[in-house]
Order: sequence, then structure tokens, then C-alpha cells
Amino acid sequence: MPRQADHELRRRQIARAVWRLATRGGLEDVTLRQVAAEAGVSARLLQYYFGTRDRLLLGALEILNSDAEQRARERLAALGEAPDRRALVRGVLLELLPLDEERRNRHLVYAAYFIPFATDPALAAAARDAPRALEALVADLLSQGRKLGQVLPGVDIEAESALLVAGATGLQTSVLLGQQSPERAVELIDHRLGGVFTPVAG
Repeated sequence: MPRQADHELRRRQIARAVWRLATRGGLEDVTLRQVAAEAGVSARLLQYYFGTRDRLLLGALEILNSDAEQRARERLAALGEAPDRRALVRGVLLELLPLDEERRNRHLVYAAYFIPFATDPALAAAARDAPRALEALVADLLSQGRKLGQVLPGVDIEAESALLVAGATGLQTSVLLGQQSPERAVELIDHRLGGVFTPVAG
């Protein structure tokens, strides 16, 4: 067990080095040697844990996603034992916004992955499924909300889930660039949810 734990710590140490390089200057020209120097490990050790550059970038992203999912679960759990579906959908969408230092840093790293994912066929496939997974989660929550009478009649669940995720993703970029404040981004999310869910009683 300690040996496996040491492996995980080393992988995370290297992943954090990728994240730091990503936020400082992007990932297009980052090399294994640069990551090794940033992580304070040998290039040989880095290759032992991740192999190729593509596997390193994907591995670092997987660790980042795993951390993000864990924090999202914790924040959603903090909503209480039986939150309504609007609160859950809102919680999912707010994870896409840079509302604090942790989420801001994470989304800066995601932004650095954009060009490699858009131009490298070997990496592009890894990027395609993430929005669909989020859309499926939001669609499922909207379907549950409809059964509970919490979603307005006539809402197209598939279209709305896609628009909600795309809208939150667009707001993420606007906040990072300073075009929208975090508070305004949350207001816009709440405004859109008001057109999807029935008013909260009381």
C-alpha cells in the first residue's frame, strides 16, 4: 500500500508541474524535459510514469478531472440530503465557472489544453466526450425534475441541457477574460434556470 501511495504522489507531483506550465505559457510547445525540470524529477522517471508526451498531457488532465469531480461531489453534498433538481443543476453548472481560486486555476489549465486538443488528432478524441457527459448529467437531472413537477411544461430537455452546458462554458471564458464578473455569471445562470424550472414555493 505505501508503495502504491508513493506512485500516486509522484504522478500527482508531475501532473501539478504540467498544470503550472500550462497556466504560465500554454502547452503547445511544452516538452517532457521541461515538465521533468518543473517537477524536479528526471526525464527518465517522468517517462516511467507517463511514457509519451501525449500520455503525459492526458494523464495530467485525468488527475485534474478527478480532483474536480471530487470537489464537485463535496459541494453538491453540502446542498443537503434532498436538494431539488434546480439546486443540483445549478451546482453542476457553477462548477464550470471560475468562482474561486481553485476553480479559476483549474479552468486556466483547461484553457491551455484548448489548442492541443483542437489541433492534435491523438488528443482531440479525449476532449470530445466531456461536454456530452455533462449534457447527459444535466439532461438526467432535468428528466427527474420533470417527473417531480419541477420543470416547466414544454421544455425540450435535450436541447436545454446542451444550451445550459454551452452557456456555462461560454461564461467561463468571459469571466477568465474579465468580460463578466463571477457574480454576473451566476446571475445569468440563475436567469436561464428561471426559464426551465417552476418557481420555488415560498
